[in-house]
Order: sequence, then structure tokens, then C-alpha cells
Amino acid sequence: MQNEYNGRVTRREWFSVAAAAPADVHQRIRSMADQAPLSMRFQGATAGEARLWQAKFSARLRQLLGPFDPPARWTTTMESAADFADHRRETLILESPGVPPLPVHLLRPRPDRPGKRPAMAALHGHGRWGHDPVAGIATTEEQRNSLAAANYDYGLQLARRGYVVAAPCFTPFGRRLDDPAAYGGGDPCGVTFVRMQLLGRTLISENLRDALWAVELLARQPEVDAARIGCAGLSYGGRMTMLASALSPRIRAAVISGALNLMQERILGRYSCGAQVIPGLLEFGDVPEIIGLIAPRPCVLEIGQRDALMVKDRIGPAMDRIRAVYAALGAADKVETDSFDGGHRWNGAKAYPMLSSILRP
Repeated sequence: MQNEYNGRVTRREWFSVAAAAPADVHQRIRSMADQAPLSMRFQGATAGEARLWQAKFSARLRQLLGPFDPPARWTTTMESAADFADHRRETLILESPGVPPLPVHLLRPRPDRPGKRPAMAALHGHGRWGHDPVAGIATTEEQRNSLAAANYDYGLQLARRGYVVAAPCFTPFGRRLDDPAAYGGGDPCGVTFVRMQLLGRTLISENLRDALWAVELLARQPEVDAARIGCAGLSYGGRMTMLASALSPRIRAAVISGALNLMQERILGRYSCGAQVIPGLLEFGDVPEIIGLIAPRPCVLEIGQRDALMVKDRIGPAMDRIRAVYAALGAADKVETDSFDGGHRWNGAKAYPMLSSILRP
């Protein structure tokens, strides 16, 4: 839709699509998605313009998300610990008044050595086992097969490469989901999102708080250099990696795997993953704009050539929007894609060398 004056869609025209579109709700939403304003896309070319855009879009994104700051103080309870030849795994519960307790797997590399280590927040994807596979925990054949198919134990892989790793459990996954059968085959993410909206909260903001809480946990570990912290994740973990890295300057480098799919594209289908929804986002921007806030810090985006969740003809235009911000900041070489022969899985081929060059394990 274009208006006769400047060829751009106005906010009023976008919302009027609902009245002009067919009565079928699916087609109405598709029409509105196609005409989403994305009114704050980066249009500049200089470093000054990029920094000004980042400040404005970051402020708008924070407004859409609502509160997400992690607690400044908390108590830590060690629920269990296990020692292995190359790492120690501690399962912790973080507690602070006014927020739900957060389960975290903390992996400490062995052998111990003098000096500080870098650290990584390793964020899990949408799945019934939550953060367990990321830490290499798989107690059944089904879990082991799922872990192998997605190369899902990247938290453990990072620990074996010398990083202290924190893997938090998001809501509503793993042990933070009640009874899956109680949802009658429906998506717990969608149900949880709707219920939390009535309480004035968004599910993605709750999980963003917990991702940043895990980052702060790492920063306070005695063996961690707080100036060398990165973040990585697959699928929903990639979505949370881009958001946490966009809004926390403490994160020095990011690996976003299997998550370069736009929300504008997602809602063309009957989308229900409420854990990924930022209400009102498409009025101002989309995934490329969020990733643009990470610039000029290094970022690798993993793209499986056979990943059914990635719409291939949208990847190029999305990367153009991301690269425009990096280029304006003189950091065109700091963002790269790893397009590999595989499906919806973690790869690591470019991620590990990038992280090593920046964080120096």
C-alpha cells in the first residue's frame, strides 16, 4: 500500500487494512503483515547516523518490551554438582524477591589454571527438555537422538574449549513447564503469553531478564573476566541471543544460530510461539533491526541450507539491512554468515574461531 503523496505507508493506513481486507482473519493478518510499517528501519550511511538510529530504536524496543532488568542481588543455591574429566557441572537455583527462581547449569572447565577465563551464556531453544541438552545432559535414548540431530550440546562444547558457561532454563520449557498434557496439544508458549499479557507482562521480556541474569551470574564468578563475555544460542536460543546482545553492552560477541527468520514472515502462517512475540514490533522494525543494535560488536549468523524454518529468499534482504548498520559503523567485517550444509542445528565452524579471536579462551 502506498499513499499518493510520498509512496510510503502511514501508520493510519496500515491499521485501516483490517477494515478493507477480506473477512477471513487469516487473510486479514497476512495483508497487515505484508504492509507492516517498519517505520524505524535504518536509512543512514554514516557512523553518526548509525549511532543516533541505534539510540532511538533501542529506546523504542525497550519501551515495547517493558521491564526486563535482572535482579541486582540474589541468593544462589547449589542443587547438585557433577565432576567430569574436562569440566564441573553445577546446577544452581538463583532466587531474588519478586521474580521467579531461575535454574541454571554452570559449567566450569577443567583443569583449573591461573588467571581469568572468558565466559559464555549458552541459551537453549524451544523444546521440552529446556536447558539440559545445551549442558550435555541426555538421560534417555530420545534425548540423546534429539541432542545429536541438533548438535545441541554447544554449552558443553564451549566449556571444553575453555569458557565458563551458564545455561539458564527459560519459561515455559523443561522444568519451568508444569504439565504439558494440561495444554491439550496447544502451544504452552502461546497460552503462557496470553495469560501473562493480562498481567501486563510479556513472556519474551521474562526470558530476556533471565538471559541477562545468567550473564550477570557469569560476571560475578571469581574465575571469569567480566570484560570477556559472549552469548550464543540455537533457534529460540538464537532469538534470545540477538535480543540480549542487542540490549546488553556487556556481551562482547554473539552467535545467532537458526534464527534469521523475520517476524513479518513468521506471522504469514498461523504462528503461535508467544515466547518470541514483542507486541507492536512490526510497527517499527523486525529481526534485522534488533541485530543492528549489536553493531559494531562481532556477530556470526548460522544458516542451515536445509533448515525448513528459514525462508531462503528473505535471508539476503535481511542481511542487507543488518550489514548497512555494520558498514556505517566501519565494522562491515564484524558480521558474517555461516551457511552450511545442514538443517536446523548448531554448526560452530565460524563461530568458534570468531569467539576465540575476541574472547581469547
